[in-house]
Amino acid sequence: MASTRLQLVFLAPIIALLVSSRALGAAAMAGSSLAAAQSGVFSLDSYGARGDGTHDDAQALSNAWKAACASPRPAVVLVPGGKRYLLSEVVKLSGPCRSASVTLTVQGTLVASPNRADWSDRDRRHWIVFRAVDGLTVNGGGVIDGNGETWWKNSCKINKALPCKEAPTALSFHYCTSLRVQDLKIVNSQQIHMSIEDCTNVQVAGLSITAPGTSPNTDGIHITRSNAVQVTNCKIKTGDDCISIENGTHNLHVSHVVCGPGHGISIGSLGDDDSRAEVSGITVDSVRLYGTTNGARIKTYQGGSGYARDITFQNMVMGGVKNPIIIDQSYCDRAKPCREQGSAVEVSNVVFRNIRGTTVTKDAIKLSCSRNAPCHGITLQNIDLRMEGGNGAAESTCQNAKWRKAGTVLPQPCTSQNETRRQVAATEQPL
Repeated sequence: MASTRLQLVFLAPIIALLVSSRALGAAAMAGSSLAAAQSGVFSLDSYGARGDGTHDDAQALSNAWKAACASPRPAVVLVPGGKRYLLSEVVKLSGPCRSASVTLTVQGTLVASPNRADWSDRDRRHWIVFRAVDGLTVNGGGVIDGNGETWWKNSCKINKALPCKEAPTALSFHYCTSLRVQDLKIVNSQQIHMSIEDCTNVQVAGLSITAPGTSPNTDGIHITRSNAVQVTNCKIKTGDDCISIENGTHNLHVSHVVCGPGHGISIGSLGDDDSRAEVSGITVDSVRLYGTTNGARIKTYQGGSGYARDITFQNMVMGGVKNPIIIDQSYCDRAKPCREQGSAVEVSNVVFRNIRGTTVTKDAIKLSCSRNAPCHGITLQNIDLRMEGGNGAAESTCQNAKWRKAGTVLPQPCTSQNETRRQVAATEQPL
């Protein structure tokens, strides 16, 4: 008994010290949280984040976001510089927020887990998701790293023997208004790098988006069901579309973007699985594309309905592009050939203006439109596309498209038969 009492007497100071340390730690965290609430800056480090790239900091980000979102004053969630914060699960940052404006300032790096098992089959499509937040800004000059290599090598597009499964989008915005995303580096996403869905009044500027040209489905910026979006001064190098513009996008303005490698700037695909698509008011201006699969592209599946109209591609420079100008109303990205159907998404009032550069194939301009729903109101003005290295003359193919040159409707638009002509500049001779 005496020995037991002696042990208890000896251990009592240690236990008291441990309890005191925990209490001090909790008090320090509470104090830092209070300080954050007073300053309006909610640092991940104040919510228990390690920032060592090994320990999971997803909960710390979630807690910092909840505190900032509940703040009555403008709030900043800070990802401190010089550290790597591992987020080994889906992180959902939701509104509406009490504050009129919330900013996520990424100065360090947010890095995804390389372990695919950290994503459940219930939600494999997302990593960092913002939902229903008004007045949101994401900035800071830091890095969002999707750690996508493990996902790419297990893609059915890389290994045909594997089943096709969805992979996460690095950064997603759903149902946000007055959104600003600027001055970020987004690298090596598992699949799409950034997705804007069901958003209004969006400004995207100064992004650097990078992944290997061989990485599958790694679109740079994906836009769907959104209105009043501006994308400016971005550099995008990926393995898929530089910018993909999908159903429900209206009043989009893209300018001063550099693309390559990748698949170019694409409207579509639209109308897949016999769906209805509506896209209008798209302007792509002052864009440079180098070594991309496509340049200015509109692609639709057969069997769809709806429209893609009032679209302008202008002031574009292309270097070594495979398909500089293309409208494809028989697009098919399926394991089996798509069956021929009568209905199609109507493509109309499309302007290609002031486009110059080089192509690595003879198909400088390819208008491959539906027999039952021909493209119409297509304008080609001041187009100068030549073969890379001067290796022969470039060609233009026209099928079921009614087009005009420099605002004057030609007397004999394309018929149902293919028409292929060599051309040097569309301002000098028609297709």
